[in-house]
Amino acid sequence: MGDVHARLAELGITVPPVVPPVAAYVPAVRTGNHVYVSGQLPMVDGALPATGLVGAEVTPEQAKDLARNCAINVLAAVEALVGLGSVVRVVKIVGFVASAPGFTGQPGVVNGASELLGEVFGDAGKHARSAVGVSALPLNAPVEVEAILEVA
Repeated sequence: MGDVHARLAELGITVPPVVPPVAAYVPAVRTGNHVYVSGQLPMVDGALPATGLVGAEVTPEQAKDLARNCAINVLAAVEALVGLGSVVRVVKIVGFVASAPGFTGQPGVVNGASELLGEVFGDAGKHARSAVGVSALPLNAPVEVEAILEVA
């Protein structure tokens, strides 16, 4: 896998500080060799870059970029808890897409997160996944991503 921090630098990605929880939970928990990352919104500098339903107020292309932001926030939670250097592989992600009625492109939206994790971790970033359409998300976010990672 190589040095994940060097790979992030090559990709021009700066891992931000962990996003503070918006309710009664912690950003990530380690148990044994796994880290469970709570659902991460696409926050950038403490704010949502877009709000609303995908397929209405937010285009699928915008939402895919937002899912990428969610994955960067997943990385931030892992970095704060155990350090990204300890990641052995990404096991699973679940992406939730706030979807306008009739919108069925959730997999393409969640690809924003999946592709980012593949770019960062290579083969170790390939993961099992669910992409789920929902009627609303916290703070009117268009997308949210949670993750399970194996760590050393």
